[in-house]
Order: sequence, then structure tokens, then C-alpha cells
Amino acid sequence: MIFYFSGTGNTRWAAQQLATATAEQLYSMSDELKGTCEYTLTEGERIGFCFPVHGWQPPHIVRKFIGRLKLHAPSGSLSGHYAYALCTCGDSCGMAMKMLCDELALKGIVVGSCQSLLMPESYVCLPFMYTDTPEREQAKKLQARKDLNVFLQVVAERRGGYSQLTLGLTPWTFSHVIGAYFNRYMITDKKFTVDADVCTRCGRCAKECPVGDIEFSGGLPHWNHDDSCTCCLSCYHHCPVHAINYGKITRKRGQYYYR
Repeated sequence: MIFYFSGTGNTRWAAQQLATATAEQLYSMSDELKGTCEYTLTEGERIGFCFPVHGWQPPHIVRKFIGRLKLHAPSGSLSGHYAYALCTCGDSCGMAMKMLCDELALKGIVVGSCQSLLMPESYVCLPFMYTDTPEREQAKKLQARKDLNVFLQVVAERRGGYSQLTLGLTPWTFSHVIGAYFNRYMITDKKFTVDADVCTRCGRCAKECPVGDIEFSGGLPHWNHDDSCTCCLSCYHHCPVHAINYGKITRKRGQYYYR
């Protein structure tokens, strides 16, 4: 089984490739959180985790899912099941993978191999952050496919000890200082607005939101402000007329989702 969370589609693409290569089932963490998050493994079944890096940490929805996760093995022990993890990030993953693996270890799940994939940038809510140029976007996708193909073979062969991670120059500082502040204070849906004179009322923002945070009222989208938002910006990037903004800064920024 493969558990994944994805906003703008980068991680979903990678998870789908893993599902095809292993013939194992995909489970969306955001959907599974509506249920018990309890599963029974089949004999020899692999356990995969795929997630995007948010502020050099695993997204809070991923950590919530892991906190609730209950896995049952036929033998009574998870040690006989190969586990792996993959993350996607725009530049570096910091200590996000280690943080995930540490939390999984508390559940008795030991990650044997891990991979980070550099994918096109989608977070554009800070003054210095933009979507990649078309050339950079395509170069990242091409390299990510090459890196993923290697990892697919690793997972298919159940190889342990494989770790290919782009940590960055100061991973601890980015994850435990900057990332800690980012994930505590900057993950909010309260800055989302919609230009009523531009919005076509198509409903795509609500459809694409992975956590169901958007409802329509008076013909326009409204965010629920119930702490479910992960700031993945899927609503912003999928809007066909660029009517959604996050504060003032995104009005002149590009859009991206995995096609």
C-alpha cells in the first residue's frame, strides 16, 4: 500500500508511478483521514509514504495521518514489511524526511530507503518565491523522472539503505527554525481572497482542494477557516482565470500544477 498527500499534483504523479511499478494500491491521506486510518497488510506487502515538503517539514496533514495510522501485519510484526518514503520539494527537503522517518519509527515502521525529487516550484506566497520558468520546469520534470526511475527499481527489488536526498546547505536550521516558524504561523487560509469580477463560478477551486476547505456562498468560493488548510495553493494554481489571490503578493505571480 502507498499512502500519499498531494496539492498541486507533483507528489501524486510520483505516487502513481510507484503504484504502477509495484502493483500496490494508492491511498490518499486526506481521504483516509475521514475514516479510521486502520489497515491490514497482506503477506509481504510494501508500505510506501509519499509527501510534499512544506517549509522543510512534512505537512501537518501528513503528520496527523501518521499519528492516527494503525497497521496490522499477518505475522503480528511490521518488521517483515519493506517500507520506503519519497518526498517532493522545490529546492531542498531539509530534515523533512528524517522527521517523517522518526515519527514512523514510533509506529514500528522502519523506512528502508528514501528519495527526494526536485519538482517545479508552486509556493509563491513570499516576496522571493516564484514559479519556475518554463525551461526550469521542464528540466526539473525530466531529471525527476530519471531519479524516480532509479527509485522505482530500488523499491521493486526491496533494497534497503538507499538514500538520495537534497538536504540543502543548512538542513537543521531550515527545518527546525525557519520551517518551525513557517508551519506554526504561516499555514492559514485567512489570506485567500477572490476577485468577484473575474471569478467565473466554475467551482474548480473547491473540486481541486485536497482537504475540502472551500465552499460556495453567493456564487463565490469561501474558505472555511477551520484549520484544515495546508496552504498547498492548489486552489490558487488551478483557477483558470487567476481570480484567487493569497494576500496581495500573488496577484503578479505565476501558476503551476502538474500536467
